[in-house]
Amino acid sequence: MRLALDTNSYVDFVKGEDVAVSALQRAGEIFVPLVVLAELRAGFLLGSRGNENEQLLVRFLNSPRVNVLCPDDNTSHHYARIFAQLKKQGTPIPTNDIWIGALAIQHELILFSRDRHFDHLRQIPILA
Repeated sequence: MRLALDTNSYVDFVKGEDVAVSALQRAGEIFVPLVVLAELRAGFLLGSRGNENEQLLVRFLNSPRVNVLCPDDNTSHHYARIFAQLKKQGTPIPTNDIWIGALAIQHELILFSRDRHFDHLRQIPILA
């Protein structure tokens, strides 16, 4: 199983939530979108355990099964299609989540997220 992590799934994993731990243990490959890294690190700066959280994240990212996904020109096409679809449906979602969805589609990944707004994007397989 190849998973793209949403921010909430990483947080659940770090907290030791059974569903998240089990899903990440089963995953052959884990992909962390650049946007997710930015959201996590922004949260670390606002929290009281920033250094500890950063160290945990770096250890996680150093796993041979974990890769960071960066958007490229191809990602922008997927982003545009998702944006247009959501606009036509009247179901907007946060911009960062459009980028996460675009990367999941581009790289044919299962998105691991608790965010219900991804339900508006049926073309993305979701592990909730």
